[in-house]
Amino acid sequence: MFQKEIPVISVVAGPGAGKTTLLEKVIRELKRRGLKIAFVKRDPHDSEINPPVRDAWLHAYEEADMVAISAPGEYAVIEKRERELTLEEICARISGVDVILTEGYKTEKKPKIEVFHSGADQEQLLCKPYELIALASDIPWDIGVPCYHHDDYKGVANEIEQYVGAYGQG
Repeated sequence: MFQKEIPVISVVAGPGAGKTTLLEKVIRELKRRGLKIAFVKRDPHDSEINPPVRDAWLHAYEEADMVAISAPGEYAVIEKRERELTLEEICARISGVDVILTEGYKTEKKPKIEVFHSGADQEQLLCKPYELIALASDIPWDIGVPCYHHDDYKGVANEIEQYVGAYGQG
């Protein structure tokens, strides 16, 4: 059976602009509205995913090529890889959600929401207007895309909800 492609939206920003804070609020708001969300965060620093600290678990984690953690109501899989998976490869493994939100992946060719904060050592936008579905900023921009105050998580959630609705009709 053919699985419908899930829309992917990347939330991008320079360091310290507040993308994680905005994403937390947006995800909570979209969940309140009934959407099922997958969240993919890219860590460009080559750090390890930290497992629970228990002797048996730690030994299995260090030795195994793939480890799954299962508990009532949730599970997680950690797979050791020779290379980092692409966003496309990660998204292909996700199902059962309405939208995939990513933090980072600013060079991927996915629609983006940029978070801009004038006090975060950033003078210009990272993205071109044609890459954006919205902008969340502490200063106004007139670039032809909806621009929300960086604290307006409901406005940003509205844009995502509209995008998901339009994506499903396309």
